[in-house]
Amino acid sequence: MLDFEPFWLSFKLASIVTLILFFIAVPVAWWLSATRCRCKPFIEAVVSLPIVLPPSVLGFYILYALSYNAPLGAFFDEVFGIKLVFNFTGLVIASCFYSFPFMVQPLQGGFESLNKNMLEASYIAGKSKFQTLVRVALPNIKPALLSAIIITFAHTVGEFGVVLMVGGSIPGETKVASVAIYEMVEIMDYSQAHIYSGIMLVMSFVVLLGVYLFNARYKRTIGVGV
Repeated sequence: MLDFEPFWLSFKLASIVTLILFFIAVPVAWWLSATRCRCKPFIEAVVSLPIVLPPSVLGFYILYALSYNAPLGAFFDEVFGIKLVFNFTGLVIASCFYSFPFMVQPLQGGFESLNKNMLEASYIAGKSKFQTLVRVALPNIKPALLSAIIITFAHTVGEFGVVLMVGGSIPGETKVASVAIYEMVEIMDYSQAHIYSGIMLVMSFVVLLGVYLFNARYKRTIGVGV
């Protein structure tokens, strides 16, 4: 019988991470798109590091930082009684680090493509930077915004290395779909692994197809409007 609990955990994790990263990444991407600070390349490199860093390396450092032996992990354990490793909370924190660039980069690209005259007009009209971001910038980068949200969600659902390092495989707590597939292959239960992998494959394709269809429709709408 097919156990849907790993998929539920994956979708729950991806939803929470996507929501958290949206509110963190929007101001970061907004600042990166406008700043002329000399440290911008350094900050962009730090933000993009999870893309090229092996998941096992990132997972190891996150695991160490959240463990009881590290100041952060010890603080949460002693003060709040919260353990940050091998539980769902740890997965959320680790996934936020791992998926952060997938939210920031599309948003930054969208902000950089905006007509600067539009932003200047907003400032001249007396709008603050926050009001300009919310009322002018975000509504005019819908394709980038949708891409950032969808890709972050899908990327988080498909995580494996980082979540396994930080969360392990605890049924109902940290055993997400990618970890479940790994365990099925380990015990050579290929029939179940095929089913789980097929579901993940179809889901990923549908998500990407939806993004591309929306972007294509949006471009046609803009073209007609012009």
